[in-house]
Amino acid sequence: MGVVEQKVKQYLDKIEKNDERINSFLFINPNALEEARAIDAKSKKGKLYGLVFGIKSNINVKGMPISCASKTLEDYKGTFDATVIEKIKAEDGLIIGITNCDEFACGSSGETSAFGATENPNARGLITGGSSSGSAASVAAGFCDVSLGSDTGGSIRNPASHCGIVGVKPSYGLVSRYGLIDLSMSLDQIGPFARNVSDAVRVLDVIMGKDERDTRSVDSSAVKLDKVKNLKIGVLKVNGVDKEIQKIVDGKVEEIKKKFKWDTKEIEIKHIDLAVQTYYPLCYTEFFSATRRFDGRRYGKKIEDSCGEEVLRRILGGKEITKAEFGGRYYNKALEVKELIKGEFEKVFKEVDCIILPTCPGLPWEIGKEMAVEEVYAYDALTIPANLAEICAVSIPAGKIKGIPVGMQIMCAKGEDGKMLSIANQIEMIR
Repeated sequence: MGVVEQKVKQYLDKIEKNDERINSFLFINPNALEEARAIDAKSKKGKLYGLVFGIKSNINVKGMPISCASKTLEDYKGTFDATVIEKIKAEDGLIIGITNCDEFACGSSGETSAFGATENPNARGLITGGSSSGSAASVAAGFCDVSLGSDTGGSIRNPASHCGIVGVKPSYGLVSRYGLIDLSMSLDQIGPFARNVSDAVRVLDVIMGKDERDTRSVDSSAVKLDKVKNLKIGVLKVNGVDKEIQKIVDGKVEEIKKKFKWDTKEIEIKHIDLAVQTYYPLCYTEFFSATRRFDGRRYGKKIEDSCGEEVLRRILGGKEITKAEFGGRYYNKALEVKELIKGEFEKVFKEVDCIILPTCPGLPWEIGKEMAVEEVYAYDALTIPANLAEICAVSIPAGKIKGIPVGMQIMCAKGEDGKMLSIANQIEMIR
């Protein structure tokens, strides 16, 4: 039995035994073993040989159900492969299945899926975080090696933090969005989850690059891990972070200083307190525009008749913001503030090599706990700024509070993904 076939068999057994409760997968590839045997039989192996993937259910995979975890598209099957999927298959990565998520990626907890919440494998009974809940949980539970999610305002980093794994939001444009059923076109990025930084780098190096079908995509040099020295870390402290979480991140920064002799500097980002208020007008407006194709005529059901509460909230919010009498006032103002925040980050990155801060301001809550909308939205307060600024960011495990994982976020300037991941890799080695 070949390497991939043996691994896939083990994963399938594990999923069958343990995923009923976790609910990380919505669909398992029935041809997985057959595809594994075909990959093992190749004389020349690709860069992703040996890696088994889970794919978020808003990324098109030909022949697999791409529902966005919604009743609206529950009968829709992908008719083509997204660019990232083409690249994974070309380099001998194997897709084991389609993962759960918040419906249409609208959510921060993994609870808005039409097919049930995803449970945190490393903190049972608690949320995974979202929206890429199943992608994070599938890796954390050991059901696959790596997975893909999408990050609009923290949807990769948030669940990576809660589940105790690595989650990467690439610089805007580094990875093609062609084939992604997007939430917000000016903020979304596809990125990898992994149990270590080196596996995340291996995936990102394959899926990145210019794509004629995505006009926002850019050319970039290879992402590889280098030894980084003599760095200056910008330490960002934001109001509203749980004291225990901040204590863990502060402790990690002290370890980093001691181990690598890197300098630190406390920094401020002007207007960062406006990030959440800036994000939602953009997100609501662009999501409303994107959902006009789900009219029930070409495929799926009419979205307003079949979606859940959070999706409907965003559709109605976007509809209100785009009313003719407002003349684009709120959307344009949000774009202006986005540019201000982007400019502030650019200034700070002239003084420091990277920024370190917590990934989430609080710990994951119990599944089903009643939370105010404002509380849920605030859980992305520390991750949204990176999307607005179009920079790269990664969440890596920093420690635990009463057994619950806590993530630390590392941000670098736009296009410095390799540098960011090299920093993360060195920090990961501290034991």
